[in-house]
Amino acid sequence: MNSKSGPNVLVFLTDQQRWDCAGLHGNPLDLMPNFDRLARAGTHVRHSFTCQPVCGPARSCLQTGRYATQLDTHINGVTLPPNARTLAHHFAGVGYRTGYIGKWHLGDVNSAGPVKPEERGGYQDWLAANQLEYTSDAYATNLYDEQGQEKHLPGYRVDALTDAAIRYVATQRDQPFFLFLSYLEPHHQNYRDDYPAPDGYAERYQGRWVPPDLLALGGTTHSHLAGYYGMVKRLDEALGRVYDALKSTGQLEDTVLLFTSDHGCHFKTRNGEYKRSCHDASIRVPTMFHGPGFMGGGDRAELVSLLDLPPTLLDAAGLPVPTEMQGRSLLRRLRGGTAVEWPDDVFVQISEAQNARAIRTRRWKYCVSVQGADAKAACHARDWPEYTEEALYDLASDPYELINLAGFASHAATCAVLRERLLRRMAAAGEPLPRIHPSPVRPTPGQRTVTTAETLE
Repeated sequence: MNSKSGPNVLVFLTDQQRWDCAGLHGNPLDLMPNFDRLARAGTHVRHSFTCQPVCGPARSCLQTGRYATQLDTHINGVTLPPNARTLAHHFAGVGYRTGYIGKWHLGDVNSAGPVKPEERGGYQDWLAANQLEYTSDAYATNLYDEQGQEKHLPGYRVDALTDAAIRYVATQRDQPFFLFLSYLEPHHQNYRDDYPAPDGYAERYQGRWVPPDLLALGGTTHSHLAGYYGMVKRLDEALGRVYDALKSTGQLEDTVLLFTSDHGCHFKTRNGEYKRSCHDASIRVPTMFHGPGFMGGGDRAELVSLLDLPPTLLDAAGLPVPTEMQGRSLLRRLRGGTAVEWPDDVFVQISEAQNARAIRTRRWKYCVSVQGADAKAACHARDWPEYTEEALYDLASDPYELINLAGFASHAATCAVLRERLLRRMAAAGEPLPRIHPSPVRPTPGQRTVTTAETLE
């Protein structure tokens, strides 16, 4: 243990990573043995969900603990408000050294690379790019330091960021540190729409196991999944290297480590791109905590939102959770058990591809969206006065969401209950209450539709 006050805190954030890459979630390819091992020893958040399946908005939520609509950061390309209090502000305020490495995506939309000092969310040490996917490639990592000077880092991009993180933690001995390590992988390389794994890695996974939703729906799965898996494998190796660095420097037992992702990936099966939908493929992410307060926490059953992670980290460091944060500390639940109240659903806001809202319970997924003539205009809007039911999935019988039950008379009562729950969640998030129209009625599967001519006989 260090003599300094408070544990170190290190966030290991991946980009666009599905939950079912992990062995703990049934993936048979041994892609994430380090994640699986650390999650078993610490606390595995089995049911972990983003609150916004878009890069920038998700990051604003993770930095502030507030819904993106509260900050007007519900779409990409929006600067984090200068008055927004981030995790860096809270940790620095009690003597932590704060550092950021990797992808930021919360700065001026006109700059893919350097981020102005006033747009860095209060982080003191800086080696990042605003949109790393546009300033670098798999073997060409370009970041920018505190002075805005470009830095070319050697090696595969995951390794380049990991090397920088290891150098950082090795030099932080005199005061506790809060390091936010933000990878681009396994996000696609935008300008060529590809998933560039390290040389030789994609070949390991070509033609191997495919998640059931992707197997059924296709999309770009068969051309992209092998590279995606290769990127995930290298990320897990990086996690092992960070763990080894903390152990070798004597900081492991004094460091809270969080692994999570901003959102998932559905490989163009649900819309024309990779995310921005209500489906678990888009919103469910792998998450685990390791370190002081989390060891032996087990395989948790709670439904946890990305918004719950900032208050959990502050709580783990012994810091007060600000009242403006809209999530809850999972650590309090670990300490207090079922006596500590916990929601039995998570709320998701969806922007850009559509303007939608969703609620996810243990059994049900219920989603509404702006449809019809207003749909395109509403995509980038913060909220909207009218929505229509888009989807209802029974996750008990259909965990990969292949059968949409919205509009079936047999499930109208279920939709009515979930509609009210969703409205309560929207109100709690600070949204104006909209009108939600029921889905147009559809015949129950196996039921023949009666024609107008037949009704006249």
